Amino acid sequence: MKSPLPRMGLGTWHMGESASQRAAEVAALRAGIELGLNVIDTAEMYADGGAEEVVREAIRGRRDDVFVVTKFYPHHASRKELPRACEKSLERLGVDAIDLYLLHWRGRIPLAETVEALDRLVETGKVERWGVSNFDVEDMEELAGVARMGGIFANQVLYNPARRGIEFDLLPWCRERNVQLMAYSPLDEGALASDRRLATIGERLGASASQVALAWILRQSGVCAIPKAGSLEHVRDNAKALELRLDEETLREIDRIFTPPSRKQRLEII
Repeated sequence: MKSPLPRMGLGTWHMGESASQRAAEVAALRAGIELGLNVIDTAEMYADGGAEEVVREAIRGRRDDVFVVTKFYPHHASRKELPRACEKSLERLGVDAIDLYLLHWRGRIPLAETVEALDRLVETGKVERWGVSNFDVEDMEELAGVARMGGIFANQVLYNPARRGIEFDLLPWCRERNVQLMAYSPLDEGALASDRRLATIGERLGASASQVALAWILRQSGVCAIPKAGSLEHVRDNAKALELRLDEETLREIDRIFTPPSRKQRLEII
């Protein structure tokens, strides 16, 4: 059985885009590591590799404390291009191996070829584990047909109280096969942080709306939330969600606000 991911990490979308924000971004990531949010998620796409360089600076001297996740473009998913993309990410990140390497979304290159290239990277020690992002059930079924047993470690998808479509079929599929699920945009791009209904629940619990939304995700086994590490204040606020427990009545109240899916929904991607 695969070891589960830690329950919460740090996202880096939009990091590395502004030199003036570099110090603040690094400080936010370092603060998160200190608070035990030791999964850092990035991608070669983010700021054309700039986010990976921010991560490099943030984890300097702390490599053993951090689980590094990065993602590669679909057009780099071939036997020829993937090793090159991996080497560039390794250099930008300043690490010898990537803990989890994800196909960012599905492209035209056959999955069998991508799996072969990923397995080779694992064999050579460049990658510890691999997975995918933005894959729905049909894609996961096809992937499982060409992957070795236990090869698929994780699927990273959009998931939060307001975007629950994966609960109908994708989340159960992953659980049954011990595929970890990484929830990106767990605060719905910040919308849930200012949701008055969640804020009301939070007032009752002595928590913020963000903490309620994150605790709702974190209560589930096999699911890791990766909110963006936007600032020191946000990182510290988010980390407190690890200590928040939602009782059954609160969970029912959230279900009344954000209705669970009753049928298949198309996978949302942002």
